Amino acid sequence: MINKNEWLIVGLITSCHGINGQVKVKSLSDFDERFLKPGIRWLQKENEPPSKIELISGFKQPGKETFIIKIQGINTRNLAEQLKKFKILVKSDNLPNLKKEEFHLLELIDLKVKILENNELKIIGKVINLENEKNNLLVIELFKNQKKVLIPFVKEIVPSVDIKNNFLIINPPSGLLELYI
Repeated sequence: MINKNEWLIVGLITSCHGINGQVKVKSLSDFDERFLKPGIRWLQKENEPPSKIELISGFKQPGKETFIIKIQGINTRNLAEQLKKFKILVKSDNLPNLKKEEFHLLELIDLKVKILENNELKIIGKVINLENEKNNLLVIELFKNQKKVLIPFVKEIVPSVDIKNNFLIINPPSGLLELYI
């Protein structure tokens, strides 16, 4: 299901922290250990190829979705400043194991989108991307007009995901499918 050569963006370096080379990271992951547990990660500047780094340590800022991390070889504020806007990546084949009925957001890409209409499931589009700014949003391309719609990924609106059969069902509030991006 997941292309083993793809990368998963798990965080974004937003700024430096202090004078010893630590950086502040905005988490785009549900797995805090990505910023707490030492080990290999990857950094990417814009669309350049990712480069391997080693996470030395990290801690979560109390009450926030941000982490302060220390990267090997980055030991001054000037070096840390150069990493601003870099993405932190992991390889998509290095995803944590999930429980039954759980899945990784990356697995949602290319799923067909169905809606219940007149007691019949009808395919209306497919998931083409994900947006993750505090809320997980599915970017769905509608087949009828190729318009892109943002759908909040919450149980009330996306009650069913069937990875094995390559589709999900949405129950959008009235007017949501008319809001294009």
